Amino acid sequence: MRTYFIKKMVLGKVTRVVFWFLVGVFFALFLSISFIFIIFQKQNDNVVYPGITVGGINLGGKTEQEVYEFFASQNTTVDKTRFVILNDNDVATVSAREISYGYDQNLLAKQAMAIGRTNDVISNISLIFQAYMNGIDLPPAYHYDESKLLSILYPIIQKIHADPVDAVFAFQNGKVTTFKQSLEGQTVNLPQLKTMLDSKFIKVLKAQKAQTFIIEMPIMVLKPNITTEKVNNLGIKELLSTGTSLFQHSISGRIYNITLASQRLNGILVKPGELFSFNKALGDVSAFTGYKQAYIIQNGKTILGDGGGVCQVSTTLFRALLNAGLPILERQAHAYRVSYYEQDSSPGLDATVYSPTVDLKFKNDTNNHILIQTSIDPNMQELKFSLYGTKDEREVILSKPIITNQTQPPEDLYQDDSTLPKGTLKQIDFSAWGARVSFTREVTKAGKIIISETYTSNYRPWRAVYLRGTKE
Repeated sequence: MRTYFIKKMVLGKVTRVVFWFLVGVFFALFLSISFIFIIFQKQNDNVVYPGITVGGINLGGKTEQEVYEFFASQNTTVDKTRFVILNDNDVATVSAREISYGYDQNLLAKQAMAIGRTNDVISNISLIFQAYMNGIDLPPAYHYDESKLLSILYPIIQKIHADPVDAVFAFQNGKVTTFKQSLEGQTVNLPQLKTMLDSKFIKVLKAQKAQTFIIEMPIMVLKPNITTEKVNNLGIKELLSTGTSLFQHSISGRIYNITLASQRLNGILVKPGELFSFNKALGDVSAFTGYKQAYIIQNGKTILGDGGGVCQVSTTLFRALLNAGLPILERQAHAYRVSYYEQDSSPGLDATVYSPTVDLKFKNDTNNHILIQTSIDPNMQELKFSLYGTKDEREVILSKPIITNQTQPPEDLYQDDSTLPKGTLKQIDFSAWGARVSFTREVTKAGKIIISETYTSNYRPWRAVYLRGTKE
């Protein structure tokens, strides 16, 4: 028992000696490290610690001012970089100098100096040791003046920007009185443009020379608050087709009649399965209903008559119907080729009407209503029909019109007119070549042919007619 206690006492003394020895060693080591750290700090008191880099560039041993000046000098090369920013036909060339694009030398100098110089001593020792042993690489901070960039790009941004348009739909007495289709807007996606500039900066650094970078202007879609399908339950939600024609060089009475007739058809709704008649929809065409006199074709002659120009309206609707892929049940070409209808089109795409015998008819074979809208561009002297509804996957292929059997117009005809002063010559009819014109239309839906037809127009040769004054 006594031997046991003696051994225990000896072991306790040895343990205490070892403990205090280790404490002494640790303390000595701590003092040594602290001493070395203090000396290291003193040596690097006003400079960046060794091992600290920016984008692989060693900054160790440089003062904050030297780091600042180094990156400022690097920016003299970056300044020569150019960005070519494109959008369709618009181009803006921006130099890095113009927008102060380059290293953020002030931020980088402060960041490099701040490593190992916080209020947390343990953190400082850890960071300095990490930098010395393995290195600490900071990302290359850069900047550019966004206000300068926007100022340069403003003309392009202004062209691109378009506010979204909310839909408007008003229905009264079986006719749409107000309709405006919703439209998506667009604007420049500035956050994305900034991201694209960010990505180019790394390439600028790697190149270490002046370069030109091409950037396509990023566009962002702006959605309307009220879409077309939200304002009605008739299926009027998208454009099905358009048809256009020019009426340049028309006399004033003809222009008036075109405008009046197109306005009276504007806003008409055609129900699913309904048969549309142009003559029925337009109603009586006469001086009594507001039409003026203009040239019409009647009984083989071009004469002044009420409503001259209405055929311009039926022709334009015919073109819209062709493009929409709707079944056209009745259509007749003019007796001769009319120059108005060939100003922006090949021959064979006209449709004459003369109530009650000659009509233009089509059927709405879709599952939704079709809205007819008309508009006139007075500057271009262009009439436009727009058909709205719900698309049902039908596709239309129109062949190019083929012209055959062309025949010269007869010789000009001169007729004496005692009501005109002698020496006066007035043209009342215009010559036109005769021809046979044909084209085909094929309409498919979900890959299946639903319409396959050929339109043939036989135009008679037409002589010019002049009235020759004989009145003394």
